[in-house]
Amino acid sequence: MKEMTIGCKGTVTTIAASEKLAVNVGSGDLRVFATPMMAALMEAAACEAIRNVLEDGETTVGTQLHIDHSAATPEGMKVTAEAEVTAVNGREICFNVRAFDEVGEIGSGTHKRFVVFAEKFQAKTNQKGKQ
Repeated sequence: MKEMTIGCKGTVTTIAASEKLAVNVGSGDLRVFATPMMAALMEAAACEAIRNVLEDGETTVGTQLHIDHSAATPEGMKVTAEAEVTAVNGREICFNVRAFDEVGEIGSGTHKRFVVFAEKFQAKTNQKGKQ
């Protein structure tokens, strides 16, 4: 991993399409942007924030996510998540994350990711249950 600067930011955007609604992902009965989809968008923003500091063969895995989903978003509306690096402890990276729809903030929280070597991590994971 290259040197990382506190304050690095990443942003990603999606649409609250039918397949991302609570009723269709199993997280509720309503046709609103699902909390798991907001969480995934926040993780994607964190990945985007650090994409340029990873070396060849490195990736990150999410290890912790604490979020509040404070407002509902209707189907079809644009949703944006942003992440900002707040701390780096060796290979552990901490973020503040927030999500917005076209009206205002819909969620916020903190997230941690850990830098791993992709091939080694995947090989170790694939061995689970084969011992």
